[in-house]
Amino acid sequence: MIYRALWRLLPGPPFVRVLILLGLVAGVLVVFDQWLFPWVAATFFDDGTGTVGGPQG
Repeated sequence: MIYRALWRLLPGPPFVRVLILLGLVAGVLVVFDQWLFPWVAATFFDDGTGTVGGPQG
Protein backbone atom coordinates (compact mmCIF):
# COMPACT_ATOMS: atom_id res chain seq x y z
CA MET A 1 0.00 0.00 0.00
CA ILE A 2 2.84 2.44 0.82
CA TYR A 3 4.53 1.60 -2.46
CA ARG A 4 1.34 2.30 -4.38
CA ALA A 5 1.08 5.74 -2.75
CA LEU A 6 4.73 6.47 -3.53
CA TRP A 7 4.24 5.36 -7.14
CA ARG A 8 1.27 7.72 -7.53
CA LEU A 9 3.22 10.67 -6.07
CA LEU A 10 6.07 10.40 -8.57
CA PRO A 11 5.74 12.46 -11.75
CA GLY A 12 6.02 11.23 -15.33
CA PRO A 13 5.47 8.02 -17.23
CA PRO A 14 6.43 4.64 -15.72
CA PHE A 15 10.01 4.56 -17.07
CA VAL A 16 10.69 7.99 -15.53
CA ARG A 17 9.24 6.83 -12.23
CA VAL A 18 11.52 3.80 -12.27
CA LEU A 19 14.55 6.01 -12.92
CA ILE A 20 13.56 8.32 -10.07
CA LEU A 21 13.13 5.37 -7.70
CA LEU A 22 16.50 3.91 -8.72
CA GLY A 23 18.12 7.29 -8.04
CA LEU A 24 16.47 7.50 -4.64
CA VAL A 25 17.58 3.99 -3.71
CA ALA A 26 21.14 4.75 -4.86
CA GLY A 27 21.13 7.93 -2.78
CA VAL A 28 19.99 6.08 0.33
CA LEU A 29 22.69 3.45 -0.18
CA VAL A 30 25.38 6.12 -0.53
CA VAL A 31 24.23 7.82 2.68
CA PHE A 32 24.27 4.50 4.51
CA ASP A 33 27.70 3.61 3.19
CA GLN A 34 29.28 7.00 3.90
CA TRP A 35 27.76 7.91 7.27
CA LEU A 36 25.50 5.30 8.87
CA PHE A 37 27.62 2.13 8.59
CA PRO A 38 30.87 3.76 9.84
CA TRP A 39 29.01 5.33 12.76
CA VAL A 40 27.43 1.99 13.72
CA ALA A 41 30.78 0.20 13.46
CA ALA A 42 32.56 2.79 15.60
CA THR A 43 29.75 3.05 18.14
CA PHE A 44 28.82 -0.57 18.69
CA PHE A 45 31.83 -2.65 17.65
CA ASP A 46 34.86 -0.65 18.83
CA ASP A 47 36.77 -2.57 21.49
CA GLY A 48 38.47 0.50 22.96
CA THR A 49 41.85 0.00 21.29
CA GLY A 50 41.05 2.20 18.34
CA THR A 51 40.80 -0.76 15.99
CA VAL A 52 37.72 -2.70 15.09
CA GLY A 53 38.00 -6.45 15.52
CA GLY A 54 40.04 -6.88 18.66
CA PRO A 55 43.72 -7.55 19.24
CA GLN A 56 45.82 -8.91 16.42
CA GLY A 57 48.04 -11.91 16.96
